[in-house]
Amino acid sequence: MEPSKPVSFTGYQKFVIAILALTQFTVILDFMIMSPLGDMMMRSLSLQPKDFGVAVSAYAFSAGLSGLLTAGFADKFDRKKLFIFFYTGFIIGTIFCGLAHNYVALVTARIITGLFGGVIGSISMAIITDLFALQQRGRVIGFVQMGLGGSQVLGVPIGLYLANHWGWEAPFWLTAGLAVVVALLILIKLQPVTQHLSLQKKQPALAHLWSTIAKKNYRVGFTATALLSIGGFMMMPFGSAFGINNLKLTNEQLPMLFMVSGVASLTIMPLVGKLSDRFDKFKLFAIACIWMIAVCITYTHRSVTPLWIAMIFNVCMTLGIMSRMIPSSALISAIPEMADRGAFMSVNASMQQIAGGIAAAVAGMIVVQNGEGQPLQNYDIIGYLVSIITLISIGLLWRVNNLTKKKMESPRAPVIPEEALAAH
Repeated sequence: MEPSKPVSFTGYQKFVIAILALTQFTVILDFMIMSPLGDMMMRSLSLQPKDFGVAVSAYAFSAGLSGLLTAGFADKFDRKKLFIFFYTGFIIGTIFCGLAHNYVALVTARIITGLFGGVIGSISMAIITDLFALQQRGRVIGFVQMGLGGSQVLGVPIGLYLANHWGWEAPFWLTAGLAVVVALLILIKLQPVTQHLSLQKKQPALAHLWSTIAKKNYRVGFTATALLSIGGFMMMPFGSAFGINNLKLTNEQLPMLFMVSGVASLTIMPLVGKLSDRFDKFKLFAIACIWMIAVCITYTHRSVTPLWIAMIFNVCMTLGIMSRMIPSSALISAIPEMADRGAFMSVNASMQQIAGGIAAAVAGMIVVQNGEGQPLQNYDIIGYLVSIITLISIGLLWRVNNLTKKKMESPRAPVIPEEALAAH
C-alpha cells in the first residue's frame, strides 16, 4: 500500500465538516441511546426482548421507507433545503419519544423519528460527495463520524445520568434541545448546494428512482451497505442488556463503559480516516473485518466480567467498527455519478436501515430472557451470524473496490477542480 499525498481543505469545507459532525452527533445520539436505555425501558414499559427489538427496528424500517420515498426527488432540490426539512422533522419525532409512556406510543414516536432522521445521513453523504474529492473523503467521513464518538463520550453518559435521575425520557429531551441549536447553525451558515441541479434530466421522481435502482453497479453498492448494516444492528440493540445481565455490570458503570468507547472513537476515527486516504481502502477494510470477527466471537461468549475487561473489549470492538465503516463508506460514495448522488445515497441509506431493521427484529427473536435480571440466552449465536455476514461483506467490498478503480481510471472520471472547491 503506497501512500499518496493528502488534499488539503478550504476554510468553508472545514465548517461543513463541523456542522455535519454536529448533525451526526444528535442523530446518532437519538439512535444509540436506545441501546444503553434498553434494560431501563424494558423494565419501565414491561417489554420483552422481542418487543424492544420491534421498537428499535421500527426506526430502521421507517427510515428505510423514507429513503426510498425521498430518492426520486433527492437530486431535484437544493440539498440544504432538504437537510433543513428532514432535520426539523427529526427534532419533532425526538420530542414525541420523550412524551411516550407506553409501548404503542414509543413505537409510533420511533417511526416518526425514523421517517425524518433516517434520510439525514444520506443527504450528508451527498453533500460530502459534492464538495469533497475522493482523496479527501476518508478524512471527511472520519471527522464527521466523530459524532458517533462524541455521542458516546458526552451524549450517552450524560443521557444515562439524566435517565438515572429523571427517567429514561430525559435523554430524548436533551437530544431535541441540542438539535434545535444545530438546526439554527445550518439555516444561517450553510450555503446552498445546487451544483447537481444543472445535470438533472426532465423526468418524474419515480423514473429517477427506478433508473438509479436499475443500474447494476449501484446495486452492488446497495448490497454491500445492507450486509454491513446487518452486522452492526444485530449486536447493538441488546448491548446494554447483555452487559447488565450477562457481564453483571451495574447501571452506574454503563456511562463509564460508553464514555471509554467514545474516547476511543474520537481517537480512532481521524486516524482511520487519514489511513484510508493514504493507503488502499479495501485492504484496510478487510483487515478490520478479520479483527472484528475475532473480537465479536470472543465477546459474545463471555459471562461475568470486570468493568476494565469489558472496556477493553468495547474499545477493540470500536476499532473494528470504525476501521470498516470509514473506508467502505468512502469507496461506496465513489460509485454514483453526480446527477444520481442524492438518489443513490437515499436508496443506500434505505437499504442500510431496512437491513438493520430486519437484523434487529431477527436478533430479538433469537435472544431470549427467562426472567427479569436473568442472563440473555443465545447472544453467542448472534456473534456467529455477524461473523459470517462480515466475511461475505469482504467479497462485496472487493467488487465495489474494482468498480471504483475502473471509474477513476476512465478518461471520463469525475474531477473536482481546485477552483470549484475554493468557491465554497
